[in-house]
Amino acid sequence: QVQLVESGGGLVQPGGSLTLSCAASGLTISTATMGWYRQAPGKQRELVAGTTSGGSTNYADSVKGRFTIFRDNAKNTEYLLMNSLKPEDTAVYYCNAKSRDIFLREYDYWGQGTQVTVSS
Repeated sequence: QVQLVESGGGLVQPGGSLTLSCAASGLTISTATMGWYRQAPGKQRELVAGTTSGGSTNYADSVKGRFTIFRDNAKNTEYLLMNSLKPEDTAVYYCNAKSRDIFLREYDYWGQGTQVTVSS
């Protein structure tokens, strides 16, 4: 059974930093496409940052240069380093993993979400 457990959210002032963690079990993140999504009240969930098993990364335009996605394979944990946070970054952040089995069927897994609030 795959589980993704996020942590690291909280309240931070504008300009501050947070690092979110996504600890995975039942899945090896180095073989999966991992991503961080966020959903603000009244808005659709959006992709913030993603990384493939090959190490390619992509970012939403709104976070480029401020956020960094990276992983620790030994800990089987994905991270999202968020710098220069803005009030508009306030949202629930979700970890996502996409993997394929030997029949190339895709599986989509989600964490429970962690709240990030940027406010003075």
